[in-house]
Amino acid sequence: MKKILAYNILGYEKEFVLEWAAEHPDVQVDFNSVELHDDTVDLAKSYDGIDYRQRSKLSGTPDLYRKLHEFGITQLALRSAGVDSCNLKWAKENGLTITNVPSYSPEAVAEMTLTHAMNLVRHIPQFQARMMKNDYIVEGLRSRELSEMTIGIIGVGRIGSTVAKIFKRFGARVLGNDIKENDDFRDLVEYTSKADIFKNADIITMHTYMSEDNYHMIGSEQFAEMKPSAFLINCSRGPIVDTDALIDALENKQIAGAGIDVIEDETEIFNQSFEGDIPLKAYTKLKSMDNVFLTPHVAFYTDIAVKNMVKQSLDDTLKLINGKPTKHTINV
Repeated sequence: MKKILAYNILGYEKEFVLEWAAEHPDVQVDFNSVELHDDTVDLAKSYDGIDYRQRSKLSGTPDLYRKLHEFGITQLALRSAGVDSCNLKWAKENGLTITNVPSYSPEAVAEMTLTHAMNLVRHIPQFQARMMKNDYIVEGLRSRELSEMTIGIIGVGRIGSTVAKIFKRFGARVLGNDIKENDDFRDLVEYTSKADIFKNADIITMHTYMSEDNYHMIGSEQFAEMKPSAFLINCSRGPIVDTDALIDALENKQIAGAGIDVIEDETEIFNQSFEGDIPLKAYTKLKSMDNVFLTPHVAFYTDIAVKNMVKQSLDDTLKLINGKPTKHTINV
């Protein structure tokens, strides 16, 4: 009987692990609630396959990857699209095949992107702030409609193209930028340069993967190119946007507002509760701004998405430990 260990199973994932296990009675599936790090890697001993999801790095050294190799582990299946928690070079050097869940639910993230956009465009945070003070005057907060706006999508993949479909249905003009232009999406987006998007888009929404090349893709230089009436939305990865530069742009009115589901150093606060101040001061600053709409990295958090993340990652684990191929392998 093959044995799989799933690390860091959260409460909302448990039902789908148990469901998958019931569907595969010939496989032993165990799980825990701890992240995979140097101090927990020994739990993987005696297992054939490993499945995990976390936002923090596995390790700062190759030792964890060497240990997994010594245990006979040949793969790591991530229950997420992003793979930045894993050092792909060290994984490859130790014979570990990495898989992810690239399209657990593009609709989930696209819906959250629309949620952020509508809250910003319709000035919901500002109206809420006024109402909390019993101020019900609407002057100064008139909205535009999506049909008269230009949307700029950076990263036109599974999620970005789904976002494009949504805004297209509202009659918006949709610009797109991607390192590889997909002919299948040309009826959804007008491909153009990032500079053109920064200059002309009323809403700029990020849907890129995390890599060294994409670190701080949006910083002071890019904010300076944007229209003062523009909104920035980030439902991709926190480090894509320079947080300090974002705060400066908001304070200096270089842009009109921001919708932020992910942020740099988010592991310091997300999935935790605090009494009093939080340790991430930049987030405290963003919370104080009434032209910012915040959610705690939950764009993915729907029933369909969580089910797909859990089950597909376990499917990939079982395929690989049985010597079968999977189309979700990360090429290094």
